[in-house]
Amino acid sequence: MILIALILVLFLGGLAAWFSGRWNSSAPRWIAVITLILETLLVIGQYSASDHIDYLSPGMPQAWVADFHGSWIPRFGIGFHLAADGLSVLLIALTAFLGFMAVSSSWTEIKEQQGFFFFNLLSCLAGTVGVFLAVDLFLFFFFWELMIIPMYFLISIWGHENRIYAAIKFFIFTQVSSLLMLVAIVVLVLMHYKNSGTYTFDYFDLLNTRLEPDVAFWLMSGFFIAFTVKLPAVPFHTWLPDAHTQAPTGGSVILAGVMLKTGAYGLLRFVLPLFPEAAHQFAPVAMMLGTISVLYAAMMAFAQSDLKRLIAYTSVSHMGFILLGIFSWNFLALQGAVITMLAHGISAAALFMIAGALQERLHTREMDRMGSLWTAIPRLSALALFFAMASLGLPGLGNFVGEFLVLVGAFGVNRWLTVITALGLILAPVYALIIIQKAFHGPVRQYSGLSDFNRRELVSFGLLVLIAVWLGIRPNTVLDVSAPAIKQELQTSMAMENR
Repeated sequence: MILIALILVLFLGGLAAWFSGRWNSSAPRWIAVITLILETLLVIGQYSASDHIDYLSPGMPQAWVADFHGSWIPRFGIGFHLAADGLSVLLIALTAFLGFMAVSSSWTEIKEQQGFFFFNLLSCLAGTVGVFLAVDLFLFFFFWELMIIPMYFLISIWGHENRIYAAIKFFIFTQVSSLLMLVAIVVLVLMHYKNSGTYTFDYFDLLNTRLEPDVAFWLMSGFFIAFTVKLPAVPFHTWLPDAHTQAPTGGSVILAGVMLKTGAYGLLRFVLPLFPEAAHQFAPVAMMLGTISVLYAAMMAFAQSDLKRLIAYTSVSHMGFILLGIFSWNFLALQGAVITMLAHGISAAALFMIAGALQERLHTREMDRMGSLWTAIPRLSALALFFAMASLGLPGLGNFVGEFLVLVGAFGVNRWLTVITALGLILAPVYALIIIQKAFHGPVRQYSGLSDFNRRELVSFGLLVLIAVWLGIRPNTVLDVSAPAIKQELQTSMAMENR
C-alpha cells in the first residue's frame, strides 16, 4: 500500500493546498511542506522495507522490491500495477527532495493564486511518481499525461512575458510525441494478443512478445521519440529553452530536476528491454544523437545572454551524456547514466533557483545587465560558483562521477563517439565561466537595497550542496541501490535478444 500512498499523498496534499488558499493566503505553501514531509517518510519507509519483501507477484524478478497489483479494466487486460526497484526508489527520492526545493524557491515569488499553484506543483509531482512506479503500460501512459497538464498551467499562469507561447509549445511537443507512444503501446498489445490470445498491458507479460524485426523497429521508434522529446535530445529539444525561460522558478526546478528524468527512465525501463534487437541496431544512431546533444547544446549555451536560457541549454548537454550511456547498454555506462540523472537534478535545480533569485531581486535575466554581484550579494555568488563548477563536472562532485562512468562504459562500445563526446568536458567550463564572469564580476554596478540569501534560502542550498558533495565522494551509496535493477535490465535484454 505504500506505493499507492506515494501517489495519493501528493495529489491529496495538492487538493488541500488549493482549497486552503481560499481562507488563508499562506496556508498552501505550509500544506505543501507538510505533504512533502509525509512523502519523504513514505520513501524512507519503502527503502527500509526493501530488505524483507515477500509479496511480489509471481514471475517478478527479485530486483523489484515492492509490488501492488489491483484490477482496473480486466476486459482489456488493464491493471493497476505498481512496482518499485532500486532505480524507482532513487528517482522518487529525488522527486520528493526537489519538491521541497520548488516550494522553497516559490515561497515569496508566487503571490497570486497560491493555492492553485501548489495544487499544480504537487499534482505534477504525483504524476511523475506514478510514471516511476507504473508497470502497466496503460497506467504508465495515464501518469505520463497527468504530469504534463499541471506543468502547462504552471508555465502559462505563473510564467513570464512569453509564457503562453512557451506553454503551448511545450504542450504540443509532448502531446504529439505521447500520441506516437500510445499508438506503439496499442500495437504492441495487439501483437501480444495475436501471439497469445490474451489482452494485457502488463510490462512483464509484454516482455515475452515476439515481434517481426520491422514491426519491432517501428514500435521502438514510437517509444524512443516520446522519451527523447521529454529528455530532450537534439533535434527534439527546441521546446525546452522556451519552457525554462518562461517558467516560474518552482516550475523550472521540477522540469529540469525531475520531469526530464522521466524520458531517461522510459528509455532505460521500456525501450531496450521491450525491443532489444531493434534498440541495439539503432544504438549507433542514438549514441550519435547523444554526442550531438552534448556538443551542440554546450555551444548554444555560451552564446546566450539570458541566464535561464543558458542553463536550459546546459541541461540538454547533460542529457546527451545520459542518452549516450543508456544506449551503450553496459553496466558501467548505465550506472553512470543513473548518477548523472541524480547529480544533474541537483545541480540544475540549484542553478535555476539562483537564476530565479536573481530575477526576483534584479527583475531581469539578462547577464549583460548584471555585474559585480559578488561584492553586493556574496553568499548567493559563492553558491552560484559552486554549482557552476558542479555543472561543468568538477572532480569530487556528482556530475563528474556520472559523466566519467558514462565515458568509460561508452568507450568500449564506440571509441570515436566517446572521444568526440569528451570534448563536451572542455566546452562546459566555457559556459560556466561566462555565468560567473558576466553576472558576478564584470563591470562595476551600483545596487540599492539588494538582499543576499536569507536563512530559508541558505538552508535549502546547504542541503543541495551536501547532496552534490555526497554523490561525488560516496557514489557507492547510490550505485549499490541501483545495481540490482541495472543488472536485471541487462539480463532481461540479453535473454530477449538470445531467445
